[in-house]
Amino acid sequence: MRGNKDKMDKIAVLIPCYNEEKTIEKVVKDAKATLPEAVVYVYDNNSKDRTVEIATAAGAVIRHEYMQGKGNVIRRMFREIDAQCYIMVDGDDTYPMEYAAEMVDKVLSKNADMVVGDRLSTTYFTENKRPFHNFGNSIVRGSINTLFKSEIKDIMTGYRAFSYQFVKTFPVMSKGFEIETEMTIHAVNNNMQVENVLVDYRDRPEGSESKLNTYSDGMKVLLTIVRLFREYKPLPFFSLVSLVLVLLATVFFVPVLMQYVATGLVLKFPTLIVCGFVVLAAIQSFFSGLILNNIVQRDRKNFEMDLNRVYSEYVGKMK
Repeated sequence: MRGNKDKMDKIAVLIPCYNEEKTIEKVVKDAKATLPEAVVYVYDNNSKDRTVEIATAAGAVIRHEYMQGKGNVIRRMFREIDAQCYIMVDGDDTYPMEYAAEMVDKVLSKNADMVVGDRLSTTYFTENKRPFHNFGNSIVRGSINTLFKSEIKDIMTGYRAFSYQFVKTFPVMSKGFEIETEMTIHAVNNNMQVENVLVDYRDRPEGSESKLNTYSDGMKVLLTIVRLFREYKPLPFFSLVSLVLVLLATVFFVPVLMQYVATGLVLKFPTLIVCGFVVLAAIQSFFSGLILNNIVQRDRKNFEMDLNRVYSEYVGKMK
């Protein structure tokens, strides 16, 4: 089966790839065996090995994204492919395709907008050989679930299913591996239906190397969480900034006040002036949060209208 840009697929399997010649054949064949009605797309991201050649021979539809980075690849995939249900899976054969049918069912039969393949509740911590990845996944999951009041079991998983409505309303801003964090927060913040499916995880086969840099990509993920918390929850974010500024001003103001009470003199006048400006900054931060919160509420309403428009578009393409 070949992908047609003018036709909506029932199921599209999307595989972003960069130098995965050791594993891509198995991933493509497993996808075709598990979901025979699906179109399997391999999006190559400037591979220097035989990934494209092997994927073509395995029966995948090959497309290209020449801007480096997983986020750039996903932007291209979501823009080009129309499908009733999308399965996204990495090309490194760490995710068994046997769970894909259950994930598809949750999208097509139970109206899920995003289905998360949850590794962390099964074999990830025993199979994964990179301890800092384990620690980082736990930190990211805890941070997002606390800040956004969600119950997502695996934030960083590369194994997911999506509805048409999710794909066509998701604004891809990230260029790299922080894309999974971004799509998770987008779904949670916009009250989209998110389901979890337990999946086994297996480490990469010998000779296959991860493209994820533990430290630099980990820092990008944490900064993405902070950025999206500021964008989606401006009132709590700027209220927190305001509180920190007030506490800071208080710490420096108390000694000045105590000296004034004891001597009747302000001995550290510059400190008093700085404290005053810090308090003014705190007030400004709080009111900035209030203003931005109103803008976010307006954007939420606009998003709901966009969601209705995309759904009507989806129904029209189904006819």
